[in-house]
Amino acid sequence: MDWSHYRFRSLWALPAPRAAVYTALEQAEHYPRWWPQVREVNPIDERSGTIRIRALLPYDLVFTAREIRRDPTAGVLEIAMTGDLDGWARWTLTSDGPGTRARYDQEVDVGKPLLRRLAVPGRPVFRANHALMMRAGQRGLTAYLEAV
Repeated sequence: MDWSHYRFRSLWALPAPRAAVYTALEQAEHYPRWWPQVREVNPIDERSGTIRIRALLPYDLVFTAREIRRDPTAGVLEIAMTGDLDGWARWTLTSDGPGTRARYDQEVDVGKPLLRRLAVPGRPVFRANHALMMRAGQRGLTAYLEAV
């Protein structure tokens, strides 16, 4: 087993129509406005950018995200990630009454040397750190959608 390999899944119930949620999620450069742990998003071109995240633990993760699927009809946004994280992440949106159910899937290998060295003892802490980041993202996006 590669202890630096992670799979995550989060489910968010959001109080806005699917089209509004999709619009917010496809504008990655705006994530720092509503997601506190997404510290910077710097576009490279129309389909890629550099993202810096930092959650509760005292380290930044920097990676390049490149769009590989943008399908508003299916409600899917997917990126490939390279850098401190190598892998992919995908949002899948479905209508849920007047709101939206957002499913986030991510599969990555951690490339940051310190985190690789701490992979075995740190794994539960890293997973908890990710869960806290996702919870804050859901709260932030909910507030953002309600304000818009």
